[in-house]
Amino acid sequence: MTEIALLTGLITLSGAFKIPSLFPGTEFQLSAPIAVAICVVFGFKKYIIAGVLSSLIGLMLGTQNVFNVAVAFVFRLVVGAVLALGGRNFWTIAIAGPIGTTIARLSLSLIIGKAATALLIAAVPGMIFTAICAMPLVKLLERVYPSKEKRTAHVI
Repeated sequence: MTEIALLTGLITLSGAFKIPSLFPGTEFQLSAPIAVAICVVFGFKKYIIAGVLSSLIGLMLGTQNVFNVAVAFVFRLVVGAVLALGGRNFWTIAIAGPIGTTIARLSLSLIIGKAATALLIAAVPGMIFTAICAMPLVKLLERVYPSKEKRTAHVI
């Protein structure tokens, strides 16, 4: 339970930080590469529970609306599916976030009836950042939270 609470806090706080971009409106939330890394290291179940709790907190605090939550949920499901289908390798981890963002933005364009191209172009800097940063964040989280085999080896 404590792990999920900490992961929820990590997703919530990292979503509050926006990295500026060269073009207005294309700033990027730090939570995407962190979310991919959490899914890889902690597994989909803990990742999705922490993500849902993070979205609920955002709704309660008024920092997110229903559209933000819908986009985040689509992103989470797609990232989980890509990692489940592609495995835990460098390229799958690198593309999981950008694929999740693409599908989430396309679904947003269907919901709000706006051009998907504009939404996708605005997301490109963030997709590149996610692709580059996901694997280093996986390595960082693995050092903080070693695999079950490594955890049990230290106990003996």
